[in-house]
Amino acid sequence: MSATLDLSRASHKAAAPVNLSGLTREGLRQALIDADICPPEKARMRASQIWGWIHNHGVTDFDAMSNVARETRERLAAAFTLARPEIVERQVSNDGTRKWLIRTAPGIEIETVYIPDVGRAGALCVSSQVGCTLNCTFCHTGTQKLVRNLTAAEIVAQVQVARDDLGEWPSPKEDRRLSNIVFMGMGEPLYNLDNVADAIDIISDNEGIALSRRRITVSTSGVVPQLQALGERTQAMLAISLHATNDPLRDVLVPLNKKYDLEALMAGIRAYPGLSNARRVTFEYVMLKGVNDSPEEARALLNLIKGIPAKINLIPFNPWPGTDYQCSDWKTIERFAAILNKAGYASPIRTPRGRDILAACGQLKSESEKVRASTLRKAEQDAA
Repeated sequence: MSATLDLSRASHKAAAPVNLSGLTREGLRQALIDADICPPEKARMRASQIWGWIHNHGVTDFDAMSNVARETRERLAAAFTLARPEIVERQVSNDGTRKWLIRTAPGIEIETVYIPDVGRAGALCVSSQVGCTLNCTFCHTGTQKLVRNLTAAEIVAQVQVARDDLGEWPSPKEDRRLSNIVFMGMGEPLYNLDNVADAIDIISDNEGIALSRRRITVSTSGVVPQLQALGERTQAMLAISLHATNDPLRDVLVPLNKKYDLEALMAGIRAYPGLSNARRVTFEYVMLKGVNDSPEEARALLNLIKGIPAKINLIPFNPWPGTDYQCSDWKTIERFAAILNKAGYASPIRTPRGRDILAACGQLKSESEKVRASTLRKAEQDAA
């Protein structure tokens, strides 16, 4: 049973129409039956038809479905929606990184980042929650309170927005600009496993967006009880937000460690379904000056992960307003990497991307918080 955290707020308003983009194949088939769009014996065929238009061609209007009868299109439009969320802000970094601030509902805003020249061609960093509960002390996102989980439709919408902007409809078979998906944005994916798993099913379907599950990576800070379910349900590549080699330091950097310590985490990783030399786990290790960047820490890291098929991403710390941490010196990072490389581990130093637009690792945080607060203050003053 997954540990999906349901923080949605109850509403007495009429329910918004279901966005078909967030339904799995089976969910789409059942929705067509429930809405009397077609009888059960024709629902699978009709669902496959509609699926191709949504996820291969990227249409946002039922009228564009030219091989679906007009009457059926009208009934679909009356019962469902294909609308994209609102793009509140689009920023482009000097290095080509793109960041979108997306509003999926009133008060629900998330950030999504496209990084060119990562993976096979380019990677999209998607969010799984609005805000975060983990409070990792080096992470800007962790300073934003959790609002709620994102739905599968809201997760898939991030991919759709990026593909709209990149001009990647219909789904290209080759020469993709968006070739990889990483669940490394806002939130802890394993606290929203049901919706993350559904979104991965949709994104990886061969008749739609068709991204290989081996090009989809889910990063977790270490929700150990859900590791097995993640592997079995998604077959996604696993990344671990590690950052420390001993419990006292990791308790500070990643407070979740107080609940699931390094011994439990390493045991969970070793049991991850499908883990092999061809499907290595990625350990993410942010380089913090004078905190975790010594040669002794590098050797302790090697001892910690001994025997695990792995690579280590060394992440230069990306500063954000109000942080007390500093990035390790470049020579220090290179020395750390050299120790890992000598032991046979691939340990690339991740080039910071999108720092100028606060789109780099650990910098995502919706600026809308401040906007809403200032708007509220003004309204209070006006009312006084």
